[in-house]
Amino acid sequence: MNRQKALDDQKVEKFKREYAAASGMACPTKMKLLETYRRMVSKREMKPNELVERALTTRAVRTLSGVAIISVLMKPYPCPGDCLFCPTESEVPKSYSPNEPAVMRALLCKYDPYKQVQMRLRALRLTGHDTSKCELIIIGATFLAYPKQYQRHFIKRCFDGFNGKYYSTLAVSLKANEKARHRCIGMSVETRPDTVTRDEIKRLRELGVTRMELGVQHIDNRVLQKNRRQHTIADTIRATRLLKDAGFKINYHMMPGLLGSNDQKDIAMFRELFRNPDFQPDLLKIYPCTVVKNSDLYRLWKQRKYRPLSTKRLTDLIIKIKAELPRYVRVTRLIRDIPSHEIVGGSKVTNLRQFVHREMEKTDKRCLCIRCREARRRPAKLTEIKLFEKKYPASGGTEYFLTYENKSRTILYAFVRLRFPEETFLPELKDCALVRELHTYGQVVPVGQTGRRAAQHLGLGRRLMKKAEQIAQQAGYGKMAIISGVGVREYYRWLGYRLRGTYMIKKLKP
Repeated sequence: MNRQKALDDQKVEKFKREYAAASGMACPTKMKLLETYRRMVSKREMKPNELVERALTTRAVRTLSGVAIISVLMKPYPCPGDCLFCPTESEVPKSYSPNEPAVMRALLCKYDPYKQVQMRLRALRLTGHDTSKCELIIIGATFLAYPKQYQRHFIKRCFDGFNGKYYSTLAVSLKANEKARHRCIGMSVETRPDTVTRDEIKRLRELGVTRMELGVQHIDNRVLQKNRRQHTIADTIRATRLLKDAGFKINYHMMPGLLGSNDQKDIAMFRELFRNPDFQPDLLKIYPCTVVKNSDLYRLWKQRKYRPLSTKRLTDLIIKIKAELPRYVRVTRLIRDIPSHEIVGGSKVTNLRQFVHREMEKTDKRCLCIRCREARRRPAKLTEIKLFEKKYPASGGTEYFLTYENKSRTILYAFVRLRFPEETFLPELKDCALVRELHTYGQVVPVGQTGRRAAQHLGLGRRLMKKAEQIAQQAGYGKMAIISGVGVREYYRWLGYRLRGTYMIKKLKP
């Protein structure tokens, strides 16, 4: 196996079957083989081999976006909303199912954030993934509705989990993570648009949050009212602008198929998201509305007053949506992790993304979103990479989406989101241009190492930052501010930035 020039999943599986047949033993798992390989390397019985490590990584896609995702769940707490479609289960936060993978892990840990982080890190390492660069995603209903003391305690214990050590305060734990073995390079929480205020944004920055997932669901007030969302389009527009002006990345949760909507309204909704400067989210989670028990929508479905999207209608709808998405948005999810046996009305296809892509290929349609073009394991050559620039108005400001891609624009290696806000309410951001996101795609390269032809550590991030600084200088800005995850502050210090308040800031030369 070590002599193979290329090791894909099929070759690994063939090797395992042949080995099992020859030895008369059960077919070994990838995890067991990886454990044996690591033991032999530590004993110097064989040399480290990058091809072998890759081949024995379980579900390699988990870290092919450049980071290891760590999802943790907050304990159940009353939600201020009363949504028609939300299920209510005992012992889990509202809208969640006890059989979703993240929920099952949380239940096993009794919602202890430290244990959840440690469990996830261990599982990823055992299956061959590098965890030196992590992104923390906190889920569990409306984050800003939880008691402030619990919010602070929860995040502090998450960072203790990354650090592998208890610290006295959140500030100390955040500081320690700057040089920890498992660095948190970004953190997101989810909330309703009507809970976002200037004061809450200031507090979120103190907690280390860099991305906000907004439960928008729809941008038709009548549809929102019918589904008892208790927020309006104006709330979404206001929250989006406040968050962008503070440098946050914005992930909209959208829900086609709601009561009172239809296919035409849903398609028009997604078009409006990227034609109207008041919206322009950076990321999307598309959660089609389905009927589950323990929700009020279930009663209407039983009475035949609501008809959910069938798999055929949903597929056609998603294809039309994805075919029109701009290059600067990333579709992070296409369906919830609700087990199919719990869905009583609507599509039960759990691998919707793969299903949609197969159907798009039949008609030569393509999605240009970030996730569909990211480099993953495709090698990067500086001689074949080109810089592209997209400028567009958004939420009262001007956005630049700068990318390094191959010349045909089918492979995306790195990008930066640069914003010129019309105004800002945070004193440390006065007269600053904002970098809201810098990301390099491809297989994770551990901190302090380099990967042969890997997109990470080729200097693409540094080149993009230099270009962003030049654009800001030409626009008359004297400073650049970055909303940085604590685990990547050392990188920005290397680029000349210094911590001011909760942002990494650099003075630009005239």
